[in-house]
Parts: sequence; C-alpha cells; structure tokens
Amino acid sequence: MAEYIESLQNLADQFGKLGGVGRKSAMRMAFSVLDMTPEDAGAFAQAIIDAKEKIHLCPVCMNLTDRELCPVCDDETRDRSTICVVSDARTVMAMEKVREYRGMYHVLHGALSPLNGVTPDKLRIKELLARLEDDAVKEVIVATNADVEGEATAMYISRLLGPLGIKVTRLAYGISVGTDIEAADEVTLYRALQGRRDI
Repeated sequence: MAEYIESLQNLADQFGKLGGVGRKSAMRMAFSVLDMTPEDAGAFAQAIIDAKEKIHLCPVCMNLTDRELCPVCDDETRDRSTICVVSDARTVMAMEKVREYRGMYHVLHGALSPLNGVTPDKLRIKELLARLEDDAVKEVIVATNADVEGEATAMYISRLLGPLGIKVTRLAYGISVGTDIEAADEVTLYRALQGRRDI
C-alpha cells in the first residue's frame, strides 16, 4: 500500500498542497514521478527550484517575470495610456492570447474578500495608484472575474479612481457570471474587450 511507503506518501502530500489537487490526483502524480527516468525527475525538480528562484514580480505592473521587466512593460510599442487591471497573472496570459489588446496591465494578486481576510491593503492597489500619478494613463479597464469578489473589487477601484478624472471601464460580459476569465476562449475575450463599458 502507498500509505506505507513514506517517501511516496510525502511526495503525494506535496502535490496535494497544489491548488485544486485532491488526494487521489496527488497520488497519481506521485506515481508518475516514479515512472520518470532519473534525468527527467532531476529536470522536473530543477524546474521547480528555478521557477521559485528566478520568477519575481515586475516592478511596474506586478505581473510575474524572470527578467528585469515583464515582456509587456518592456515593449515600447504598447499603449501606455490604458491599463487593464486583473486579479492574477493567469488572466494576463489569457488576455494576451487574444492579440487584440495592446495596452498595459496591472496585476492585483487577488480580489477583495473581507470574509477571507483579503482587504484592499492585501492587494497591489497602492502600486496601481502610483502608476496613475504621471497623467499618461487615460483609461483603466477593470478585468476582474464576474463573481462577487471580482465585482466588489471593480466597484472599489471605480470609486477610488473616480476623483482622479480617469475613465474607468469594465469588461463587457459575454463571459458567464461565475466564470474565471482565464477559462474563457479568445473569441469571448475579444468580444468582452470590444464591448467594455463605463462603471
């Protein structure tokens, strides 16, 4: 039984710490590692170590990067008058697949959820406000998820930015309420971008 093999159980326990991975899936992953060659297992372990050591937050937009600046902030051809505010880095990846949006991003690293202890000071809102001080930004698109937390975050940002005279819009939702943005296909995201509205 796998439960009696301590190192295998420990490996499964580590996989079980990953979001959305249940006990059975974690054990399947652990057995998959055992099927690897020593070289592949070493490369797998090294990839985890490299990711943890090299990936950090972009000092401009708070997106994940392994360079000084993320590829978007480093791209001089991007429209710096528009910032798309998203909850996490996965949403940036989903939006970039559309290849239609050419503005900048700002990653909050979460959404407001006071019941879960996620208050405004836990999000990267202070860094967003700092980016709005130079008058170059004309529009902020709030692209948080269409759930309770995402809507609360959108309303909070809208009220916060209102006095600054910056246009604040929200993605139009051809995206179903309760759906994570990164799960949407490219066509749906394109339509949502085109149909964004004031909030």
